[in-house]
Amino acid sequence: MAALKGYNMIAIIDYGVGNLFSLSSSLSYLGLENTITRSAAEIKAADRIILPGVGAFGDAMKKLQATGLVDTIKEQVAGGKPMLGICLGMQLLFDKSYEYGEHQGLGLIHGEVCDLNDDLTTGLKVPEMGWNSLKIKKDHPILKYVKDGDYVYYVHSYYAKHCEDSLVAVSEYEVEVPGVVASGSVVGTQFHPEKSGAVGLSMLKAFSEMQG
Repeated sequence: MAALKGYNMIAIIDYGVGNLFSLSSSLSYLGLENTITRSAAEIKAADRIILPGVGAFGDAMKKLQATGLVDTIKEQVAGGKPMLGICLGMQLLFDKSYEYGEHQGLGLIHGEVCDLNDDLTTGLKVPEMGWNSLKIKKDHPILKYVKDGDYVYYVHSYYAKHCEDSLVAVSEYEVEVPGVVASGSVVGTQFHPEKSGAVGLSMLKAFSEMQG
C-alpha cells in the first residue's frame, strides 16, 4: 500500500471487487499519486476517491458495506470531495439496481440500474462489449480533454435509467446508454477509462484536476 503524500492523492477503494492494478497503473502513468486502500483514514486524507468495480451489483454492495466505508464515502462526498465511479462502481452510485432482485445503492446519484436485455429489440448482444462513441449532452470538467464522438471501451449488461438530470454523455446501443453521469462532486463512467486508450487517460487526468 502506497503511503499518502504530496498533493492530489487519489484513493482507489478496495472492497474485493475487480482488478485494481490496471487502474492504479494508468494513474501512475499519468504521474498521479494513488493508493489502493480500504482504510477510512486514507480515504479521508486523499484529495479524490475512485470507486471501481466489476461483477454483480448486490454482491458488490454487500462487500462494500462489509468494509465499513459507506458512511466515510458519503461524508467525504457531502464535504465536496471529487469521487469517480467506474463501471459497476458507477452503478453503485445510483439509488437502486434490479440485477438479480432489487438492491439499494449508495443514493449519490438519482436513478436506477436495469437489464439492458429488457430494452433491446434488434438482436444486439448483451453484454455490450467493445468500443462505442460518446455523444456529449452537456459540458462537465471530466470531459475537459474529450470531444464529441470520441470512443471508449464498454463491458456491461446493465445500464442506468431515469437519470436525465445527471446525464453528461451517452453512447448509442439501440438505446441511449448513459456513459458519463454527474451530480455535484460525484462522477460516474459506465465504460472503463483505464481500458479506453488516450481518451480514457485524458478523463482520468481531467478527474485529477476537478475541484471539490
